[in-house]
Amino acid sequence: MSIRVLLADDHALMRQGLCALLNTTGDIEVVGEVGTGREAKRLVLALKPAVVLMDIAMPDLNGIEAARTVHLNSPATRIVMLSMHMSAEYVYRAFEAGACGYLLKEMAVDEVITAVRTVHAGKQYLSPALAKTVPDPWASRARSPVDSLSIREREVLQLVVEGRTSSEIAHMIHLSPKSVDTYRSRLMAKLGVSDLPTLVKFALEHGLTLPR
Repeated sequence: MSIRVLLADDHALMRQGLCALLNTTGDIEVVGEVGTGREAKRLVLALKPAVVLMDIAMPDLNGIEAARTVHLNSPATRIVMLSMHMSAEYVYRAFEAGACGYLLKEMAVDEVITAVRTVHAGKQYLSPALAKTVPDPWASRARSPVDSLSIREREVLQLVVEGRTSSEIAHMIHLSPKSVDTYRSRLMAKLGVSDLPTLVKFALEHGLTLPR
């Protein structure tokens, strides 16, 4: 039986390349492609893939927060994060969110098939290029400022810094505009941030959104 894989990446060329590569194998089948974390959450429930290749930097909902929800709602689905970032913080947060693999995008062509087969077999995968930077990705780590935010607060933060209005955010995540404003005020207070430019800088530094 083929390993059913869902691709989640906001770059269509990246998805096309990965799809073409994975479909050359005899044991891996790409069953779907999406461009945002929010779409990934929906399709995982619909398609029940064995493995999701999840980009970290996606609009609307980043890959780490999407992975967290996927892991909670579909624990049998194995998640491999795709990232350009070699920072230990990204790796730790990815594994804490439920990922079982972390693959550098620059190495994806060489490693993606191995990564998919490895996590499908119930093991964990970390790009060898990260061995020195992150010697033990499953060890405890120092807390990040991101950890002080709830899942909902991180979701609102990303949408705010991407320029969404309170009404737009409310429609997207099924809250009232007033509740969105409350979440925004609360998360800014937790982070000690008083203006939008500083909030945007924080979100970019911690991989919560894409640079514009």
